[in-house]
Amino acid sequence: MKYPQARLLVLSKAPEPGRVKTRLGSQLGMEAAALLYEKLVHECLATCVSADLCPIDICCDPSPQHPFFQHCSSHYHTGLQQQQGSDLGQRMSAAVQHALEQAQCVVLIGADCPWLTAGDLDAAIVALQQGSDVVLGPAEDGGYYLIGMRQHHPELFYDIPWGTDRVLAITETRLHRQGLTIHRLAR
Repeated sequence: MKYPQARLLVLSKAPEPGRVKTRLGSQLGMEAAALLYEKLVHECLATCVSADLCPIDICCDPSPQHPFFQHCSSHYHTGLQQQQGSDLGQRMSAAVQHALEQAQCVVLIGADCPWLTAGDLDAAIVALQQGSDVVLGPAEDGGYYLIGMRQHHPELFYDIPWGTDRVLAITETRLHRQGLTIHRLAR
């Protein structure tokens, strides 16, 4: 393990029909969308584990006791933690805050980004260890696929219009206002 003092968080929902990939489910069917999401979660975890960078925690919804998460934890040797909060921003903020109680830096990703590589994860941790305050992986849709930090910055997670093309721009504006340094990964 290259960075034992870092922590990688994978935000995930249990792949239940009607709870994941619902926009896609309206075209594929909810069962097919849930199966696709399950496959994406497994691919993401395999990428994270094969990178062998740092401890990995799955941030679970609805519960770490869900059989899917129990299987993932056992198979991929990850920790499990309950997502806390009523919206995506609150859940992300709580996960980062909790992880930073045990780690020097944290990288948070969603479980369904098939283009994420071990190199992306490594680059994020290196940038944080070299002094960047925040690392962002910008997404084509105007959001981000990865956020990392050395200190908790809750203002980056509140009053954000999640799921819109303004997420990255708003986040970067807040970072600039606070004078925090940003390292951008590849889009």
